[in-house]
Amino acid sequence: MPEKSKRPSLKFLLASPVHFFALGCGSGLAPWAPGTFGTLFAWISFPLFQPHFTDFGLLLALTAAYLLGIWLIDVTGKAIGDPDHGSIVWDEIVPFWLVLLLTPNTFLWQLSAFALFRYFDITKPQPARYFDTHVKNGFGVMADDLVAAGYTLLCLALLKLVFS
Repeated sequence: MPEKSKRPSLKFLLASPVHFFALGCGSGLAPWAPGTFGTLFAWISFPLFQPHFTDFGLLLALTAAYLLGIWLIDVTGKAIGDPDHGSIVWDEIVPFWLVLLLTPNTFLWQLSAFALFRYFDITKPQPARYFDTHVKNGFGVMADDLVAAGYTLLCLALLKLVFS
């Protein structure tokens, strides 16, 4: 088991499917900005599975991935010794997939979504800050990024109104 201050190893990642997914299929092992790498992983992986779902089917799958993520993150956070270790990026991935589902399918819109999501994930406006500060478990970790996704979608909707 890695120490709290250390990044998990490749061995830790591969030790369990729970850790593998919580660490974003390895994207959370990035030596710097793992949350950004997790979000990039979400952006790159989204077009690989999105065509195989209806929008409603994908929304159901994302709901299941979100609920599963609460457990994945809780288990992996306990194993690492930090409920919100930077290498845990499933909380970036699933909410950003939701953002991509609801974002126009063009590079500029998706790039804007990426930048906004990272901004809100880093700055943690309320109530994200509350979850980040006071709810130290899988639910809190997932919830603060869902809030970031909500702010991102609100800004994108406002941009769409302005530029349409």
